[in-house]
Amino acid sequence: MQGGWEEMAHGVIFADYNQQGGPRGEGKAESVNWGMLMEQHRLGRGTILFREMFSAESLTSPHPGFPELFQTGETYHGEPLVDHQHPHNVFAELSLLYTLPLTGKLSWEFYGGPSAEPALGPVTYIHRASAAELPLAPLGHHLQDSTHTSFGVITTGLVIDRVKLEASAFNGHEPNEERWSIQLAALDSWATRAWVAPTRNWAAQYSIGYLVQPEALEPGGRWSGDQWRETASVEYNRAFPSGRSAEGNWATTLVWGRVHETATDTILNSYLVESTWNFLRRNYAFSRLELVDKDGLFPLAATHPAYRIGAYTFGGVRDLIQRNLVDDHAWQLGVGADVTFYSKPGVLDVAYGDHPLSFQVFLRMRPGRAESHDSH
Repeated sequence: MQGGWEEMAHGVIFADYNQQGGPRGEGKAESVNWGMLMEQHRLGRGTILFREMFSAESLTSPHPGFPELFQTGETYHGEPLVDHQHPHNVFAELSLLYTLPLTGKLSWEFYGGPSAEPALGPVTYIHRASAAELPLAPLGHHLQDSTHTSFGVITTGLVIDRVKLEASAFNGHEPNEERWSIQLAALDSWATRAWVAPTRNWAAQYSIGYLVQPEALEPGGRWSGDQWRETASVEYNRAFPSGRSAEGNWATTLVWGRVHETATDTILNSYLVESTWNFLRRNYAFSRLELVDKDGLFPLAATHPAYRIGAYTFGGVRDLIQRNLVDDHAWQLGVGADVTFYSKPGVLDVAYGDHPLSFQVFLRMRPGRAESHDSH
């Protein structure tokens, strides 16, 4: 707290070696990273919150991006990215949120900014507790939460006790290859979302949106067709206290995402369950299980059939250093590893091998636990 402002910061840096298996795989050193600042203050009868999120991945990702088998979405040098995950933008979020209480259980929210997240999809994977130890993006990212960085968003909503209703107008174009720029355009797309949090440990949402030409196939040129996108998700997050300090946490998320590409009448589905268990303070076990329809694995082919891909990731992290938020020093340094197995149609064996296997080893650094002096 400073001068009536509540200031917050969080983020993560992964420094890892990423080895993707099979004929289309490769191994590279890389860093997944992002940082976020938040400033909150009273404004009239309400509260205003500013958020800024930054990433250096445009400098720390290998060309053409982070290797990831079966991943698709966005472009590199004018060509669709395949088997790679694109880096995040330098300005991943620049937004404000104003909350105004109307009655005891009713409040109004206004949110938006030049780089912000519309009311579409679950909590994005980079902010989910269930994905906090996983460096790579889900294969279903572009069917679920890829709108978390949209260049131009206006959202309004009502919070009614444990229910939140939101509606957004936003720029439906996904970011282009200039990861350092803010690419404002018309608010040509819309989305609406409903949240319910029946208890402190549970939250669920359903959202639907219409995206106008979200994917760029050539820089400044041809764009993809429009999309309908639907998502639903359930999140569970529970701390396990022992004595006066928390000894662990269990976070799990289930996500369904569907995209209907209107130009080709193609429907793609994705299913995800991921979980992270923090036990005995310093230890983390995590997993992510996915089934995803992919139709962009061979962009130069005359036809683009959809293939049902399964990716099954298991891993763990051990904190080597774990300092608490005391005297302005707070950080955690952990070492971890994960391995991913796949399922796929046999027709893909020639391109991807019979049984591709991918793994990562990494160091992870982030802010430490925010605990009061009284807990020591």
